[in-house]
Amino acid sequence: MTRSDPRRGMVLLTVLWSISLLSALAMAASVTFRSFAGVMAVERDRVQGEALLTAGLETAASIVDTSSNSPLTEVETTVTLGTGAVRARLNDEGGRIDIGKAPVELLASMFRSVGAPEAAAGIVAQRIVDRRSPGNAASPDNAGRPSNEAPQKSGTRQPFADIGQLQSIPGMEPAWIAAIAPLTTVFGDQTINPLTAPPGVIAALPGVDAQRVAAFLRARRSSPSDADRLVRILGPAQQYLAVKPQRVASVDLTAALASGYAAAAHAVIVVLPQDSQPYRVLIWIPDAICQSRWPSNGPEVASCG
Repeated sequence: MTRSDPRRGMVLLTVLWSISLLSALAMAASVTFRSFAGVMAVERDRVQGEALLTAGLETAASIVDTSSNSPLTEVETTVTLGTGAVRARLNDEGGRIDIGKAPVELLASMFRSVGAPEAAAGIVAQRIVDRRSPGNAASPDNAGRPSNEAPQKSGTRQPFADIGQLQSIPGMEPAWIAAIAPLTTVFGDQTINPLTAPPGVIAALPGVDAQRVAAFLRARRSSPSDADRLVRILGPAQQYLAVKPQRVASVDLTAALASGYAAAAHAVIVVLPQDSQPYRVLIWIPDAICQSRWPSNGPEVASCG
């Protein structure tokens, strides 16, 4: 009787284990490759989305540079490239109320226009003006400054970096800050450009009633560049108005790739004559990148974030 060699069983077992190990390695490699391909696709979409946003921003800067006779009020443009399309919406920051420069009576009137009580509106407006003083230790410019260091001279820095800093004003209500956000800026001037001011800003001017607002808006629609006529309609409020070059603009950008990948951003840019740069970015806030597809009727109804 022939006796089997036990080594043959060990060889067979080793072969079977090797086959199982190779199969496991092949499966792991396949999963890793698919994951890597997915990561690369997302990174490619992100880079292409950012490129579209940049293209939209550069187009917006070109519009600002050539907008001397065209008021920048809800100006929209769409740029279509091989990878997708980007929409840009522009507004002149000079048409808004600058919380760092506007006089106290204008600030008080603005707060009253969004529902603040008469007394409270005057108090918070005065506190904002007080906070802007370079000698005020609580001002944003001088916060944390050593006692032996001289404060910044008036006008050398923005007293407020953004509207959210109004939260530190005693007596300020969060609802008021939210309500004035579309009306205000930190990149404006003491006066407001009447050619580009939103309706809410016109309604917030001291001494302007609903009838004057309606008459002003009708006149601006029919003669958008007739500054003298427009200013006269607003009567005593004209002291808060001045037509000026449109150099600083807010830009809302929405981009979408053909694949459906979308991205959005909010920016504030400045275009200065004879500057070494074609434009400068003062604020860049990217919104959350989202996966969505633009509807068939175009990017103007798309949203992201």
